[in-house]
Amino acid sequence: MRIALTIWEGRISPVFDVCREALVLTVERGAVAARSCEDVDALDAAARIRRLETLGVRTLICGAISEPLRRELCSRGIEVIGFVAGDVEEVVCAFLSGSLPNSALSMPGTCCGRRSRARGRGEGGRRRRGGFGRDN
Repeated sequence: MRIALTIWEGRISPVFDVCREALVLTVERGAVAARSCEDVDALDAAARIRRLETLGVRTLICGAISEPLRRELCSRGIEVIGFVAGDVEEVVCAFLSGSLPNSALSMPGTCCGRRSRARGRGEGGRRRRGGFGRDN
């Protein structure tokens, strides 16, 4: 399985939509088998999604993410674990132990688990009315 974490100065990047770098991990039997840093700077949203697909990423761990971009990733079968904050290695350990999302590694102002993890088309969660991310 391949996962990507958006990174900035050793921590999870605060906003996926404008992140510059992704740490891509190959996970086998519950351990990291390989890792590489991938440049995703200057890519528009569509190109960023294509890049993750090309890299074989099945799970994205990131900070804040816009609702339209999250929905698009999910529709392409990429699991999104969003609104994560903290040291990259702590987040990797939490992921490997199956403890993401959790309040200790959540962005301030977010409720652990609420709208922070979505899979594919059956993503669940309430629709927001009005404002950014509105379904027209």
